[in-house]
Amino acid sequence: MTETKIRQRPAAVTLTATAEQRIADLMAQAPEGAIGVRLSTPRRGCSGLAYSVDYVTQEQAFDEKIETPGGVFYIDGASVLYLIGSTMDWQEDDFTAGFVFQNPNAKGACGCGESFTV
Repeated sequence: MTETKIRQRPAAVTLTATAEQRIADLMAQAPEGAIGVRLSTPRRGCSGLAYSVDYVTQEQAFDEKIETPGGVFYIDGASVLYLIGSTMDWQEDDFTAGFVFQNPNAKGACGCGESFTV
């Protein structure tokens, strides 16, 4: 009898160490009932899709779930196809702070960087 091995599927999005630390910081100050944070790509902006990171209070059936040292990171099931192969980073400087995405699926972005198109 041959044993079937299930290959672990790679995560749709790779998180940098600074992104993981930011998730830990967010979870440390999360509102009561939050179980993690979720990345989604709602239709918004001049290019069509935007990145949105919000607290999650319950798991959704088709969300991708990534365990990080500081908390659970979810990717909205409807957004996974737009994000496969992406890297998510957290960057801060004197003027701005926010998550930054390297997305190989994005074919274009608006001038202000708020939205992208696939």
